[in-house]
Amino acid sequence: QRPSRKKMKLLQEPGQEGEALLITCDQVVVHEGRILEKPETAEEAREFIAGYARNPCSTVGAVAVTDLGTGRVELEVDEAHIHFTPIPMDTVDALVEEGEVFWCAGGLMVEHEMVQPHVTKIEGTMDGVMGLPKARVLGLLSKFY
Repeated sequence: QRPSRKKMKLLQEPGQEGEALLITCDQVVVHEGRILEKPETAEEAREFIAGYARNPCSTVGAVAVTDLGTGRVELEVDEAHIHFTPIPMDTVDALVEEGEVFWCAGGLMVEHEMVQPHVTKIEGTMDGVMGLPKARVLGLLSKFY
């Protein structure tokens, strides 16, 4: 919840005129009791991705909608659990070499064509896993109108 609130506060200017809602969100991956953010090194990315076969990982994301005129904030947390079969090391190496994993919490890219064959089960929604749970956003927006 803190990163979503922190992002919201950076953009919020109290007392703005007119109707404007700001949507902010952030996400981490939780795996084996550790909070995983974006990998900082190739070694860390390999460790994260290869480890997902040992135990399911979870995405935990917070979405905040802020009325910039009043400062009112509505916030929800979304969680999903992802199960994998082992991802071969040559696939892990290719993902790291490609570089996109460095932009994702935990290096987690379930939508990637090299990763999809190894996803056996998702408990939650794909858009939630990817960081923007549409149903939660719509639910939060409905609280303002």
